[in-house]
Amino acid sequence: MGTVVMNEVVNPAGLVPPNVVDLDHERAGFSWEHEWARLSGLPGGGLNIAYEAVDRHAAGARAGHVALRLLGRDGARRDVTYEDLSRLTNRFARLLDEFEVAPGERVFVLLPRVLELYVSVLGALKHRNVACTLFSAFGPEPIHQRLELGQARVLVTTAALYERKVAATRASLPELHHVLIVGADAPAGTTALEPVLAALPDDFTIEATDPEDPALLHFTSGTTGTPKGAVHVHAAVVAHHASGRIALDLHPDDVFWCTADPGWVTGTSYGIVAPLTHGVTSIVDEADFDADRWYGILQDEGVTVWYTAPTAIRMLMRIGAEVAHEYDLSKLRVAASVGEPLNPEGVVWGLEAFGRPFHDNWWQTETGGIMIANVPGQPIRPGSMGRPLPGITAGLLHCDDEGNVVRPEHDPEGVVVIDGAGESGMLALRPGWPSMFRSYLDNEARYRAAFAGGWYLTGDLASRDTDGYYWFVGRADDVIKTAGHLIGPFEIENALVSHPAVVEAGAYGVPDPIAGNVVHAVVVLRPGYEPGPALERELIGHARAALGATVAPRVIRIADTLPRTRSGKIMRRLLRARELGLPEGDTSSLESS
Repeated sequence: MGTVVMNEVVNPAGLVPPNVVDLDHERAGFSWEHEWARLSGLPGGGLNIAYEAVDRHAAGARAGHVALRLLGRDGARRDVTYEDLSRLTNRFARLLDEFEVAPGERVFVLLPRVLELYVSVLGALKHRNVACTLFSAFGPEPIHQRLELGQARVLVTTAALYERKVAATRASLPELHHVLIVGADAPAGTTALEPVLAALPDDFTIEATDPEDPALLHFTSGTTGTPKGAVHVHAAVVAHHASGRIALDLHPDDVFWCTADPGWVTGTSYGIVAPLTHGVTSIVDEADFDADRWYGILQDEGVTVWYTAPTAIRMLMRIGAEVAHEYDLSKLRVAASVGEPLNPEGVVWGLEAFGRPFHDNWWQTETGGIMIANVPGQPIRPGSMGRPLPGITAGLLHCDDEGNVVRPEHDPEGVVVIDGAGESGMLALRPGWPSMFRSYLDNEARYRAAFAGGWYLTGDLASRDTDGYYWFVGRADDVIKTAGHLIGPFEIENALVSHPAVVEAGAYGVPDPIAGNVVHAVVVLRPGYEPGPALERELIGHARAALGATVAPRVIRIADTLPRTRSGKIMRRLLRARELGLPEGDTSSLESS
């Protein structure tokens, strides 16, 4: 199915046509300088994310337009306009003044998807502080680790989260001067947020902000060791806005829903910044995944652009497309996917369920925004990442059998770039896009190691076809070498998911004295299929027919779920570690953490 090209209907049912009707033409005329000009800039000079996301709309014709539509777990519904959001974030910025929090110091936000999360992040950016969101389902240890690494000066959270996850270790966080509590009954040593905000004026002037001033801190987990803190600057808003226009096709009257938790980079870049810079209405749902609730939101709120994760798509697939047909989803114009690459079956299933295919795209915490995408209105190749966005130069670097970038003998700092199509290599990007991370917090050596030969090394292996579409192979540390063959787990997983019984699969290598490694896999079944040895044998035969006996899984196990991060990435190393009884490493980003 990977070679199929889907030519999407550009203007279905009279919906607004896409922003980009010819990607090659857009690329030819693109410049980052022109994208900067699409934004306003601060009246006093410089560039500030919060001003572009909120205040420039609040000062103009969109002041009364709904910025956030908040849906509570209990069914409550609240609209917050751009003018409302400007006043609320002004008060938060003034509060940071009252607390004498210096620009550049870090404000951490540990909240579920509630209004105060957005107010805190944007208010901190107005005050020129560095905002860092934390996933509220984290346990005490990963929360403490991030607060300590980030030298948190301010924490905004709830009483329940504070008492369960922070209070016991607060004494070992000497930099944490202020804990602001959302809701009633602030515990001892904390401050109730609502009354102090209510007592402050709702005007605030953002001081001149250098585009290179630090703005956002996102922690990303490695396979071992402590999390890495990727630092992004205010200039990132240029890339957020551009990719929102091109990759998500945002128009001013859209109702946009990004289902990612703002505790992760997707939920910040595309759940807060990008949609607000376009002046759209964003849906904010406090509740967790529930198929009927989600379909109801898509229908009742008239969602036009939906950005979700492969995990959620696969969960909906397990329920069946006929459930989607019970709802009126005719306003949905763009459905996009992010996180783990989406299998071709998931892309095509979107047509069956919604009448719209899913547009997969690729990016990382370090890139800060979408780099490669199946852009709306352009041909889709199911299973591919798509093509690089305008302003992004991608390439493939030659790797050895272990997935390490090959360095020329005459130039140990250099790389070997792959020309042509078909060969796999390390996916790399030419630096220079505005949302590129500027450092790993307090880890300059690790940051320098992420670049070589004038390229940013993503750590992902990919291939490129003759039309410039990129195809994910796997993380360099996930690649399996068996009997002299280098195999990407995603190819194996695609073969397994193409069987009608399988909705999700994770492949990994285990040591073998003859082959070096052999492939094992864990699969999750669709409803109606019974696990057992007979089905496992059938799946092995199916994989051998598709892949050949050398690279097909030798062992397939059936499970109820796969370990994955909140963003939808299958943690293959964890599958391998659990089978072999190895240390599991950093599991703080696990969905079940």
